[in-house]
Amino acid sequence: MTTRTPLLRITMILGALHALLGWLLLPALPVGVAGWLLGGAVLLASTMLMPMTIFARAVTGDARLADRLSWAGSLCMGFFSSLFVLTMLRELLMLIPATRPHAQASAVAALALALLASVVGFINARRVARVREVDVPIAGLPADLHGFSIVQLSDIHVGATIQRAYVEAIVARANGLQADLIAITGDVVDGTVAQLGSHTAPLGELRARHGVFLVTGNHEYYSGATPWVAEFRRLGLRVLMNEHTVLEHDGARLALAGVTDFNAAAFDPAQKSDPQAAIAGAPADIPRILLAHQPRSAPEAEAAGYDLQLSGHTHGGQFWPWNLFVPLQQPYVAGLHRRGRLWIYVSRGTGYWGPPKRIGAPAEITRLRLVAHSG
Repeated sequence: MTTRTPLLRITMILGALHALLGWLLLPALPVGVAGWLLGGAVLLASTMLMPMTIFARAVTGDARLADRLSWAGSLCMGFFSSLFVLTMLRELLMLIPATRPHAQASAVAALALALLASVVGFINARRVARVREVDVPIAGLPADLHGFSIVQLSDIHVGATIQRAYVEAIVARANGLQADLIAITGDVVDGTVAQLGSHTAPLGELRARHGVFLVTGNHEYYSGATPWVAEFRRLGLRVLMNEHTVLEHDGARLALAGVTDFNAAAFDPAQKSDPQAAIAGAPADIPRILLAHQPRSAPEAEAAGYDLQLSGHTHGGQFWPWNLFVPLQQPYVAGLHRRGRLWIYVSRGTGYWGPPKRIGAPAEITRLRLVAHSG
């Protein structure tokens, strides 16, 4: 199937949704015919630009133009998603007779709220992720590992709108935390090594006492996992693919394992995610930590005897109402959770995907600290 076929289908669907939005909202706005024409032109532009978040590089050979089109499409996507949902909610309210005299005011309110959400969400998404501190109580933790720190980065999504300067700021903040270990839990990129290698290069400057470890996410497989794994290793990152390493820390030991993405087998059956195989051969009497991109690796991680799983993937929902749908796919959306003896920490992500927009799900650079616990 050529790029043209899915692009045409997506554009047709978006065209129908934009037409519905215009039909429901424009007549209620106090703008007159000229305003309707302008609104129609904006909706048409949004219809054409939104697919460019995915297809820009396929339809133009100019990388700079493709990035600009992707930027414009991403902004349109963020605004349209809020405006469409608010318009649907407005239509439901209009079913109540008492609200009908306020049709014009409610239309203006929907438009204003969508604009406000887009501006606030943009500011939240584009600023450097803040540090989130989390203590994880581990039963039987050796005294020498009390206070062991892990800085987790996840879901950076380097691509058309997240590039070198953004990555450099993340690296500077992570390095400032002077962690014992840095863990990157997948979805680093949205594009090929040729397109993005110069923008991911700052990741090679990450520094931690025991090194920087990485596992693949689903977007690595969309972007070409094999060349990206080679590139990450060239940068000095330790990629764990269903394997583990034993770290020596002040006389104590810790097993750190990593698995390929939960859906990796769909791209390469030989890379099927396997938490049990990842820890095979590790000493049984030391703490075990698993890096797994998707939270739904947790049942297998618990069965394999891990103490802690670090995941990402969900973005914490990124912005309403999409956060309401994440639990349909993942058992945990964000934060620290427990499943039997296993602790699961799910990062809200250090970057964003799609629209540069975050509301109610702030980006994070997480500093986790292992603490002794008797229970």
